Amino acid sequence: MRNILIVGAGQAGLQLALSLTAEGHRVTLMSARTPGEIRDGAPTSTQAMFDPALETERAYRLNHWDRLAPPIHGLHVQLAAPPGTLALQFTAPLDRPAYSTDQRIKMARWLTDAEQAGVEVVYQPVSPGYLDALAPRYDLTIVAAGRGELIQLFERDPARSPYEAPQRALAVAYVHGLAPDPAWPEPHVEFHAIPGLGELFVIPSLTRTGPCDILFWEAIPGGPLDVFAAKTGEEHLGLTLSLIQENLPWFAERCAGVRLTDDRATIEGRFTPAVRKPVAHLPSGGLALGIGDVVVANDPITGQGANTAAKAAHHYLQAILRRGDEAFDEQWMTATFESFWAAHAQAVTVWTNGMLQPLPPHAQRILGAASAIPAVARRFAHGFADPNDLLTWFADPHAADRYLQSVR
Repeated sequence: MRNILIVGAGQAGLQLALSLTAEGHRVTLMSARTPGEIRDGAPTSTQAMFDPALETERAYRLNHWDRLAPPIHGLHVQLAAPPGTLALQFTAPLDRPAYSTDQRIKMARWLTDAEQAGVEVVYQPVSPGYLDALAPRYDLTIVAAGRGELIQLFERDPARSPYEAPQRALAVAYVHGLAPDPAWPEPHVEFHAIPGLGELFVIPSLTRTGPCDILFWEAIPGGPLDVFAAKTGEEHLGLTLSLIQENLPWFAERCAGVRLTDDRATIEGRFTPAVRKPVAHLPSGGLALGIGDVVVANDPITGQGANTAAKAAHHYLQAILRRGDEAFDEQWMTATFESFWAAHAQAVTVWTNGMLQPLPPHAQRILGAASAIPAVARRFAHGFADPNDLLTWFADPHAADRYLQSVR
């Protein structure tokens, strides 16, 4: 039995704590907030988790919401060019449904599960100095707190981090009352792209007041959609709907009955996408291993944040189990992250960074083909479940053209 400290109670930290405990390890989890504070607070994210990531939760019976959250059957991609004019659209069905659960109810439940499972849960913020004092007590220290000052302990990796400023301003509203899409009434993610301005995502989800939808604007900073700073919830929703009316009038028709799910149902902000080196060197000589957004923080434009965190928790779990009684030294920490990077995170990062730029001609040809060829649309949807597949055709112009020739 190893003695492991995990700091941070999000997707990666809690999933890893629960699965390690189920495998017989002694785990201490540090959380800055209690379950009640999480449940009653503002949302922290959007999320749409695809089947491979969900399977990592199901392996340890953490999937409490599969029968409660609306099953997401695919993606509906729509391109507005110019704004207000629908230029292209296609539906991209998934082979197996995805699900979205508001992390306010998910993490609150998992924290309660952790306490009941025997995890030593300590509700206290952790500063760098406190982490330095804690680390010598444990065989392994893992930092899963993707926000706050601990992230500064992990050095940015410039070779894997092309951006030095936020690429999108993010504005999220959880809502009830959105009318179903008459062309595809089953729940699905909608992706409305407005070239040069940004994107609107519509995600069926489950929140603390029941099934809902997430309206999520990604605005190019400084552009006409970047208008959400420091607004009240109702002002935020009003801006969301006015931008929809102006830029996506065909979608605005379905928003007549939209209202916020609760009095803390909106968030806005921006961050710079970055990959960081996985090992933090603490002042006293100790080491900490980063996981989740601590080391791979991509823009949410491809919906991969929670998926990547879940896969990281599973990957790190398997590496810890294989380690047996050997020391968790820096070489092992680095190798653990690098193998995760090669298996999962690299594809997500390359794809996401590419989607933040104007689409190159070969990607435009793919989307055009998807509107006419169901096989292309289905493979595009599959890429959200397995981003590694996208590297074999979507990310490379020559491979894309070869693939399109084969399906034609």
